[in-house]
Amino acid sequence: MSKVMIISGAGLSAQSGIRTFRDSDGLWEEYDVMQVCSTQGWERDRELVTNFYNARRQDLKDKLPNKAHQTLATLEQRFPGQIMHLTQNVDNLLERAGCREIIHLHGTLTDLRCEACGHVWDVGYEAQNEYDACPRCESSAVRHNVVMFGESAPQYRHIYEAVAQCELFVAIGTSGQVIDIVPIAKEFEHSVLINPKQEEYVTAFGSFEQKIDAFFEHFIQKKASEAADEMAAIMVQFLQR
Repeated sequence: MSKVMIISGAGLSAQSGIRTFRDSDGLWEEYDVMQVCSTQGWERDRELVTNFYNARRQDLKDKLPNKAHQTLATLEQRFPGQIMHLTQNVDNLLERAGCREIIHLHGTLTDLRCEACGHVWDVGYEAQNEYDACPRCESSAVRHNVVMFGESAPQYRHIYEAVAQCELFVAIGTSGQVIDIVPIAKEFEHSVLINPKQEEYVTAFGSFEQKIDAFFEHFIQKKASEAADEMAAIMVQFLQR
């Protein structure tokens, strides 16, 4: 049974209106990432960081899955157990589209986590406040459930599992600056890159075209939702083998 490994990034949800950090008019123009997304920033000003994630959670409330999310959900339902989808996104748009087997590498925005016992629970789109306590141990040491710069990402272990188990690698809407997708692509005979931009990380050595030819079997230079049908055709052909 053929299996597909997917790594998705911010570009998957961008057309749903989820603001990215790196694009023009991105969150980095409004926030210092090290103040709101790092362990140092968390220790320095917990109220600032909490307010940042509260705003991201509230912003997510009215966003809807786009065609790419829906296509991935359809593929998962059609080929159960054959798709390992690891997303860098902390939104819940894949789940809202109907996906059920998603690994969130960097955590989940709609959950809170207890720093005392590690319990994670769903809060939907509600803001975290100073009165929140862990429903398991009643500790008030509560935080967002998103991995910050400076701390480990336990779910990364699934990257190695997916590389070992899958035969096709699909990278969707990721710049490769957090998780370097080029070394992963090297492990696969068959691979697909979906991104509207010719990202600089790919051109570090040699031209973009040379890198694509060397590491990716297919390059679909489109936004994720615009590439959905082409992506699905490649995956279906592979998964039906």
